[in-house]
Amino acid sequence: MEEWKYWIALKMVQGVGEVLFRNLLAKFPSPKSVFEAKLSELERVEGIGEKIAKEIKGFKDWNKADEEVRKIKKFGFKLLLLKDSNYPRNLFNTYNPPPFLYIKGDILPQDNTAVAIVGTRIPDRYGRFVTERLAEELAVRGVNIVSGMARGIDSIAHITALKSRGRTIAVLGSGLDVIYPSENKKLYDDISNQGAVISEFLLGTLPESGNFPKRNRVISGLSLGVIIVQASDKSGSLITASLALEQNREVFAVPGNIGSKLSKGTNRLIKEGAKLVESVDDVLSEIEELRRLKEKEINDRSAFLPELSHEERLIYTELKNETLHIDEITKLTGIASSKALTILLSLELSGLVTQLPGKMFQIKKTI
Repeated sequence: MEEWKYWIALKMVQGVGEVLFRNLLAKFPSPKSVFEAKLSELERVEGIGEKIAKEIKGFKDWNKADEEVRKIKKFGFKLLLLKDSNYPRNLFNTYNPPPFLYIKGDILPQDNTAVAIVGTRIPDRYGRFVTERLAEELAVRGVNIVSGMARGIDSIAHITALKSRGRTIAVLGSGLDVIYPSENKKLYDDISNQGAVISEFLLGTLPESGNFPKRNRVISGLSLGVIIVQASDKSGSLITASLALEQNREVFAVPGNIGSKLSKGTNRLIKEGAKLVESVDDVLSEIEELRRLKEKEINDRSAFLPELSHEERLIYTELKNETLHIDEITKLTGIASSKALTILLSLELSGLVTQLPGKMFQIKKTI
């Protein structure tokens, strides 16, 4: 927990967003070492000019960072860091994942098999029916339901997943201690007991409109695909769909009455290439296809294994299952850290492995 304050402090620095945060972690072993670095060292980091380097060196709000850590403990929340092995894999592999997430509840490995369900805050009977049916049929098959805990489609998706004894994750556009809408207090508690409520925003952050596009990119980032149930032509759900495409996620849309405003957005998405959803099978078939593609990638690369040394094969085999930190690799393989890093460099030069910020490693993606 001692290191939390340095992560929080670095996020508090004016001008340091998700991309620059990752750039800094790629050059320095930890946020603490970022603050300890020389000005000239900071200026050499991609995207960090003289102005931001001086902001980092001149940071003085340590009391605020300490208070943030104290509040996290007081509320019983967790802080999940980008370097942590249980940071959501789907989100980790996006272009700009949050450096850390505030968590109430638990994030489990199976939560990576996830689909987001979003839509209007004022659904009609048809929208409610479709949401309940899709959420239930996905949840009972072990698919984690991700949404934004907003009124309407979001809340219906969460509630249905809970009733179906499935996993569900709510992503907030506010601080984790700011429940919005306030009438969802019970839902907030229920989700945290059967999944997780998460936020990237500092505690006390109000649900301002500018926060929701950032929240939406986390919703889609956590998921293999996003289902838009009902949306007007100006719905925020269309932003989620756009972000999902940028993150190479599948976008699904439920067709609706051509005379209804609630269907204009979803019908337009279908015209633009979104997968039309008539039943849960339309979603599951696409998810299975994604799984097959990922398995094919790993199997294709496995053809190289006979050419690898015993120790190279040991490390590569562990990375086939998940993204790992160097410490986890040494623990799982029994290979000393210095030697493991040398082997990983060899695998990286062979095009088999990619190094990520924070001394994390994964199988190199080819598709």
